[in-house]
Amino acid sequence: MEQISWSDFEKVQLRVGTILEVLDFPEARKPAFKVKVDFGEFGIKWSSAQITKHYKMEELIGRQIVGVINFPKKQIGKFMSEFLITGFGDENGDIVLTQVERNVPNGSKLI
Repeated sequence: MEQISWSDFEKVQLRVGTILEVLDFPEARKPAFKVKVDFGEFGIKWSSAQITKHYKMEELIGRQIVGVINFPKKQIGKFMSEFLITGFGDENGDIVLTQVERNVPNGSKLI
């Protein structure tokens, strides 16, 4: 495993946001949702998330997630993904969302 410096870690903007809206994404090659998240002072951003195995759209609304907000935008079909939702693969490789234990202000940075 390659080691990184503290300054490398500080460059990654891992921020908390609250899910506002979730839409189906039938055009995606792998099953996915379009997810709209409020990152406080960093604005409202959209992402594509392959989280359909463990989550239903309606149960995601209001949930706080952790996202990387300083990657370049990524074109996925006709959709522009503006950040990366973080998670861990389970025993089958299906994504389990990274979450905070207690609600914190939107836009808070992982430290």
